Amino acid sequence: MASERPLVLIAGATGRTGESIVKGLLASGNFRIAALVRPESISKPIVETFRRSGVEIRIGDINDSEEKLTEALAGVDVFISTVVAWLIDEQKGAIRAAKAAGVKRVIPCDWATPGDKGVRGLHDQKLAIREFIQELGLPYTFIDVGWWMQVSLPLPERSNSLLKESTNTIYGDGSKRILLTDLNHIGTYVARIIADPRTLNQAVMIWEEEPTQLEIREIGARVSAEGDALRARRAYVSEDQLRKELAEAKAALKKDPTDIAAKTTIVVNEYMLSVHILGENSLENAKRLGYLDVQELYPDMPKPATLEEYAKEFYAMDDPGSA
Repeated sequence: MASERPLVLIAGATGRTGESIVKGLLASGNFRIAALVRPESISKPIVETFRRSGVEIRIGDINDSEEKLTEALAGVDVFISTVVAWLIDEQKGAIRAAKAAGVKRVIPCDWATPGDKGVRGLHDQKLAIREFIQELGLPYTFIDVGWWMQVSLPLPERSNSLLKESTNTIYGDGSKRILLTDLNHIGTYVARIIADPRTLNQAVMIWEEEPTQLEIREIGARVSAEGDALRARRAYVSEDQLRKELAEAKAALKKDPTDIAAKTTIVVNEYMLSVHILGENSLENAKRLGYLDVQELYPDMPKPATLEEYAKEFYAMDDPGSA
């Protein structure tokens, strides 16, 4: 009976990762699905699409009182958080509410690249939330996905994206391997992971391909219609330059804690150092950190498209920057 299927509540369901998860869970047919939607987001078209698809809409906010959040989590078996970066610390109330409501598995907001403490401030916040969950004794699964394919390829000249130049930059020597996942496939993996007892109280690494940055840039040059132009526009940033910019941004933020540009530079450069200089976003490193490999867990899943195959779809768009 449908009522016997586990109930999954997703916070941040209208975001890109959240939407992918909702779609993946719906496609599996193995779950009842609810979305925690803020009152100001209730009129969004995506919310109506969810409702028509059979998703239960529960009105609430990650910043609500624990009492309200406990009510919102009533009857929930699995709680998944995909909140925006600046709400990472605000998950604690919902996590305490999940414990009070008897939730059987909590998946906090990770959905990025693996790494050690002390390299990225944002990642350290996520690791602190993991420790908070473990201290509460809540059953959990931690899930990272590497880098999205959607933001890995160099954008062509016709793109209006502000990220155009950064997508055609080589950091360091470009030789570090990078775990990539198609954003649209994340939910398909999540549907398997949260139904699997082997992943309870474990970290899982979702990934589909592991090229180097140089290989990614060459795939873009080869598949797009702007190969020579992309190669000519390619920029190079050394480790020394990254660290210098990072130190300057930290100094600026110390002088003015409201400096948004400095905050942005810190987050971006810390990620670039982690991924492209230290090589933290690799399968080898994920396994060193104790992650289970999604490809080893589910060898029966259909083989995903390669980055080169995805690139053909990407460069066929009017503006790939909107992917």
